[in-house]
Amino acid sequence: MEIKKLDYNFTVCKVKDYTQVNLEDEYCFIGKTDEEKSLVCRTEQVPGNVTGREDGWRAFRIQGVLDFSLIGILAPIAKLLAENKIGIFVVSTFNTDYVWVKKENFLKALQVLEEAGYQVV
Repeated sequence: MEIKKLDYNFTVCKVKDYTQVNLEDEYCFIGKTDEEKSLVCRTEQVPGNVTGREDGWRAFRIQGVLDFSLIGILAPIAKLLAENKIGIFVVSTFNTDYVWVKKENFLKALQVLEEAGYQVV
């Protein structure tokens, strides 16, 4: 399986509203519940109306379009990283899964995945 590293720094935020979010940026993930409005974006795109933020994330994605009938794609990745004491944050889209790790663990995470047979590009 191919893993594509994303060459950006990311921030996970809470925002007051989405009016200042650059929805046209290359990477922008929003989530809204009855308790919060969340945003994951490139650090340079963090809007001015954040009410909380966690900087220092790097990401990779599972390459290709994953059919919804596929089972067990993310679990082995999460298990490998957990066994190596690397925490993750995941967002799934219609096509695939994106995995974030803290930037100080990013190279180690990619190394662990490569050693397990994943192709990192």
